[in-house]
Amino acid sequence: MSTMLSNLDLLRRVPLFSLLTDAQAEVISGAVVKRRFKRGEVLVEQGQKSNALCILLTGRARVMSSDSRGREVILATLGPGDYLGEMSIIDNNPHSATVRAEVQTDVLLLGRTEFARCLSENASMALVVMRGLVKRLRHADRKIESLALLDVYGRVAHALLEFAVSDTQGQLVVRDKISRQDLAKMVGASREMVSRVMKDLEERGLIETLDGGATVLRERLASLG
Repeated sequence: MSTMLSNLDLLRRVPLFSLLTDAQAEVISGAVVKRRFKRGEVLVEQGQKSNALCILLTGRARVMSSDSRGREVILATLGPGDYLGEMSIIDNNPHSATVRAEVQTDVLLLGRTEFARCLSENASMALVVMRGLVKRLRHADRKIESLALLDVYGRVAHALLEFAVSDTQGQLVVRDKISRQDLAKMVGASREMVSRVMKDLEERGLIETLDGGATVLRERLASLG
């Protein structure tokens, strides 16, 4: 992380904090702590409390949940500008999931007291946090619905479509290679089953894997997810 940027500069780059007044930003900039997590390090752990809002500046982190038998499910992937820990701060309960850095990740940490003050003093910021919570709830609803109503083909298609972006030619592309193991953890199926599904989707011309690892999705795939 560049030492040239002040905490105030870093705060202004985070969409959530761009809503603070100058006076509020000055106060908060003195309260945040910068921290760097290496690849594989845990930002927050399921069942534990950290009492801080964690805002990603750079890098990427994976939100995961596991049961007593060690089975894991990938709930989401977070990137720059995303934040975590607000649910635990708001209801004072332990974290419902573990968040692990996928690559080197730089964050800002803001303590419970300062975050609560932000919400009480800035209605616009409180509204953004509420919208974020609603977005997560809707995403969870869609995931529950897909697990309950879609077969593995549909769940794989749904997951691929969530990661896809449009390229310059109007094609839907999943730019980063997703391992079969990770995809299996996203859709609640075995790696072997996901591998069979992906191979079949490719043979049917619904997806195409490029040399660099990216995956092109054909329009017909949407009918499965």
